Amino acid sequence: MSEHICVRHGGRELSGVARADESWAKAARRIAASVTGDPVALDLSGEVKLFCVEPDVRVALRPMTRGDLPDVSRWRSTGHVHRWWATDGSPDLETVTAAYGPDIDGQTPTRRWVVEVNGRSIGFIQDYRIADYPDFALLAGAPDAIGLDYAIGEEAWLGRGIGVRMLWAWIERTRHRFPQATTYFAAPDHRNAASLRILAKAGFVEGVWFDEPQSDGSTATVVGNSLDVLRIAG
Repeated sequence: MSEHICVRHGGRELSGVARADESWAKAARRIAASVTGDPVALDLSGEVKLFCVEPDVRVALRPMTRGDLPDVSRWRSTGHVHRWWATDGSPDLETVTAAYGPDIDGQTPTRRWVVEVNGRSIGFIQDYRIADYPDFALLAGAPDAIGLDYAIGEEAWLGRGIGVRMLWAWIERTRHRFPQATTYFAAPDHRNAASLRILAKAGFVEGVWFDEPQSDGSTATVVGNSLDVLRIAG
């Protein structure tokens, strides 16, 4: 079945259909070939897959450094982030440095990224090969996937569609870092409706629910969400 693609640019809507050999992203680039800028996902959860071209909004990822940890500590302290990251320990700078420092230094399989909008840091993403964490791989049932977790740290960017944009920037980067990976996987808490909606808009599909042990000894019921890389990003 061919997917209908729509690319919004300014006040225009450019529409077309993905060809049999095209990913949704490739089809969007073809349909929007007459405009300047690459299409990014806007909402891929409906019957029509919506992309947009907004050259004035530049979302990029860069490797997290230890110099970013005061911002990470501040973000982790905000109510909208702390609610879902509380089991990872205190958000104070000392605890965050102890937890994130080894990842930043390349001593663990997890890599951490800072998300920037027009050059300003607004949140973070962490990713990893799920196979590098066997206990989680067994629960998730996706050992060959690339896993991710993310947070919008700056409250001013909540509800403005930036969550989908940051995930799309991560998808584009990850395609080149892990060219053999065919699935990306995220598992937010089942109560985190905002995160589940962002993932759906970015092209993820809900799957299995499972109970995940947390670092503080508790257990969270999470929802596995998978993205078909070849179909969506190509």
